Amino acid sequence: MTSTPQITPSSWIMIALLGVTWGGTFMVMEIALRGITPFWLASGRIGFAAVLLTLIWGMRGFALFETKPDRAALTALILVGLLSTAVPFMLLSWGQQYVTSGFTGVSMAAIALMVLPLAHFFVPGERMTLRRAIGMCIGFVGVYMLIGGTALESSGIDREWAGRLAVLLATLCYAVSSIIVRRLPPIDSMGLAATLLLIGCVMVFPAALITEGLPPAISRETLFWVALLGLVPTAAANLLRVVVIRTAGPVFMSLVNYQVPIWSVIFGAWILSEDLPPSLFSALVLILFGVGLSQYGALKRLFFTRFASKMTP
Repeated sequence: MTSTPQITPSSWIMIALLGVTWGGTFMVMEIALRGITPFWLASGRIGFAAVLLTLIWGMRGFALFETKPDRAALTALILVGLLSTAVPFMLLSWGQQYVTSGFTGVSMAAIALMVLPLAHFFVPGERMTLRRAIGMCIGFVGVYMLIGGTALESSGIDREWAGRLAVLLATLCYAVSSIIVRRLPPIDSMGLAATLLLIGCVMVFPAALITEGLPPAISRETLFWVALLGLVPTAAANLLRVVVIRTAGPVFMSLVNYQVPIWSVIFGAWILSEDLPPSLFSALVLILFGVGLSQYGALKRLFFTRFASKMTP
């Protein structure tokens, strides 16, 4: 039986930690890419995370599906593994050679917008209301500002347009994988997290070997950044994510979507001295406003229920 979500002060601390951690991920990737090729960065990140989560999963008895899965469930699991780890990690690592970490972080906010039309067609009960449609349209104006119009002329970096497309394709991968996850049969959350990473390893390591050759010799500093990416934002943060969803609920967990782009811009400007063109801020405001409007009903229920329960004697 599922317990009622309980939002406590520790819930707010955990959601803030997740926002800072995932918001800083793209800055760390930018630093790591100075000493390693993009696909081997993705491989190292997935590899370190897979080892840690598989060890924890093993301590829990390697539980996965609650009932024997059929072929459709196994196919869906493989697709989620590819679209939530290997493919987006490679796209992000490659794309960040040509775009700023702030751009990447702002792009991640578009995941919630991309989920809306997909959920309308593929998830029962997730219908596209007028408010959601308006919010989605406003948000996608922000996405257009990120990659279209004058934004393409902002820096003159070679292949910047390709880097921006790669990052946005990664967000689409995350959106599609989140829809497929909802259609999986009952599954152990820890086992799912570890399995997805292991599936990602099966794709990303051969892809790195074929496209970039043997792993390059890297410095201890680069190894530190790669290990940090795998163990903190990929493995540890996902463990914390499971705790938040189980204790405070998935709607509360969605609040992290509003923090990640803001922190990514802050870290990019503060640590990496990245330029902050006005179009980036405009896109950020439009995307977050669109996401907020599209999720208004769920957020209203979250906070109204919380504060109403506090006022009840």
